[in-house]
Amino acid sequence: MDKLDAKLVDLFPGKVVRKDLLHEIKRAVNVPSFVLEFLLSRYCASDDPEEIEEGKKAVLKIIERNYVRPDESNKAQSKVEQEKHHKFIDKIHVKYVEREKRYWAEMENFGSSRIAINPQFYQKNEKLLESGIWAEVTLAYNEVEEDNYAFYVEDLRPIQIGRFDVNQFMEARKQFTTDEWIDILIRSIGINPDWLAERSRKLKGDKDGRRLKFHILSRFLPLVQSNYNSIELGGRSTGKSFFYSEFSPYSTLLSGGQASTATLLYNNQRRQVGAVGYWDNVAFDEVAKMKIKDSDTVQIMKDYMANGRFSRGQEVTGYASFSFVGNFDLNIPTIVNSYNHDLLITLPPAFDLAIIDRIYNYIPGWEIPKIDDSSYNNNYGLITDYLSEILHYLFTHDSDYVGLVNQRLKKGDGIEGRDSRALQKTISGFIKLLFPYGEFTDKDFDEIVEYAIEGRRRVKEQLNKRKPDDEYANINMSYINREGKKVVVYCPESRYSPATQNPRKYPDIVVPAEPEDEKQEEEQPAPLPIPEGKPVPTEKSIDISYGDTGYSYDELFAAYMDGAKIVQLEEPYLSHPYQMTNLVRFIEMLVKTGTCKCFKLVTNNTSEDEAIRLRIDEDLRSIKETLEDNESTDMQFLYEIDPNLHDRCIRTDTHWEIILGRGIHIYKDLNPDKENRNYFQMGTYDLALRPCLQCKITYRRTE
Repeated sequence: MDKLDAKLVDLFPGKVVRKDLLHEIKRAVNVPSFVLEFLLSRYCASDDPEEIEEGKKAVLKIIERNYVRPDESNKAQSKVEQEKHHKFIDKIHVKYVEREKRYWAEMENFGSSRIAINPQFYQKNEKLLESGIWAEVTLAYNEVEEDNYAFYVEDLRPIQIGRFDVNQFMEARKQFTTDEWIDILIRSIGINPDWLAERSRKLKGDKDGRRLKFHILSRFLPLVQSNYNSIELGGRSTGKSFFYSEFSPYSTLLSGGQASTATLLYNNQRRQVGAVGYWDNVAFDEVAKMKIKDSDTVQIMKDYMANGRFSRGQEVTGYASFSFVGNFDLNIPTIVNSYNHDLLITLPPAFDLAIIDRIYNYIPGWEIPKIDDSSYNNNYGLITDYLSEILHYLFTHDSDYVGLVNQRLKKGDGIEGRDSRALQKTISGFIKLLFPYGEFTDKDFDEIVEYAIEGRRRVKEQLNKRKPDDEYANINMSYINREGKKVVVYCPESRYSPATQNPRKYPDIVVPAEPEDEKQEEEQPAPLPIPEGKPVPTEKSIDISYGDTGYSYDELFAAYMDGAKIVQLEEPYLSHPYQMTNLVRFIEMLVKTGTCKCFKLVTNNTSEDEAIRLRIDEDLRSIKETLEDNESTDMQFLYEIDPNLHDRCIRTDTHWEIILGRGIHIYKDLNPDKENRNYFQMGTYDLALRPCLQCKITYRRTE
């Protein structure tokens, strides 16, 4: 244990666990994290490697014997009948049946809703009468034939927290510094804060990882702040969806992109409130694919996102926050410097200006690195269930913190109606999360205010780009800091971009000029590999990750084809129309290079389907005829069928050999839904903007 581990174990006894053990065991069993953490805290509460190994074996054995799976309910009931009593791990809740004037317990996976229970159990654990709790439950078989039930609870030990002692939590939090508490929150969701600090060197002005940590903390805000609307768009595998599905039983993740009035807001037929009445946070996964079939849903969402209530035959009030998460595959500098596109380009058409204006914080997910094995926390963190109870308590106590914000925040220019509400919500959420006892320094407050303004400004800049008039033109929001100075807050990706700061090119709007020293310090990679002049080809290897952009055929191969008179492509797979299209694009790149006189293709036309073989042969002959008829080029096209061909590469008479892991087929299919093709996606025509598949390309000189 390091010093923070020791302090955490001392101040939160029984409420911490080693997170690396959780990652290890969760790969083997599909059990909720808080169930595993409960067992790990019991059997692996040691620093002795041998004891930990024995503890892990015990946990796996207990899960195998006691965890009830939904498809094994009949087997579990039979086991109790045969053995007369048995211990299970399951979710249990208790309900009062009015007509019988008695309480019955129900276990979800065990498959019985008439289990007798002694009042002592639900009187000690109030949550049994609410949403229920996960617990170790010993069930016994009732052999009295006159009774109308077969099972009763013999013993019950909660796995989830039965009661949350807020005073104990507040006193423990005061013993940590702000930096320590931030690291504890990040450790508790399984991420190593030191890993974030290492990755932060790629971000300008973030040498210690503070900015990256605040991005991660922003994901907590909808879980501590009611009626909070946020969005995060960024790369894949950064933990967006996983966070909202795994770390709080009070949050739900809606997958598949479907949203209806009945399920989300209110069901008129059942007269029942939808998800906004049951959860602290509703997260929408893959928001780009979100489909809203009912036109009324959009209008009701607008009303709800604005003030937390809506009318659906009757006035309905809800407190759930909305979190929109999705992938952003396009190049950020390219979009920021475009007058025609914005950083919300991937949102569905249903997200009009009114809905976007109700988003309080835009998390720049493209700055967050991909989560891999090196990112996992190997130290202690708060157990998931206790952390979720902290978040839920803070969620239900808004009024305690609003006054603090109103008292301390000194607004500058550009902060309008919805901006003010957004800042109040974001700042209040951060104070809850970091300073729940309500005490913080002016420096801490200024840091939170700047981050809150940046998140709201990012939303407003995109609105200003989209709307042709000046309704959202006041993007230069500012505040008065602790020294009494007015501070204008910018988004780092767009600060020096005329297309974002002045999209209508007004002569009186001055766009900040990037200082020379900042240009030299910037360590970010080039956004798109667009060469200036003719680059010198060198031996190298390129590892392209899934979803990367900026890799057209011109960028990948043109420099190596320049000067070559003979080019041979060995590509065995041309059986699908899109593969033949890629071949034409490759030849177009050679034609533009201008030096190739002979292009030879070696392929493998051995499909068992004769129609496919004939189509391939016909397509190749058509390409050959097109090149011969084109007066602007004198390139000869030859092709050869090699039934044994498997490897893929490019060879030139200038002694370059390029090994192609996936051949020339390195791009994602933007239209997997063949019936509903969308030809307006970025990357449809310009391959530099199209997301790639994972592959490796190696360039080497040959004899």
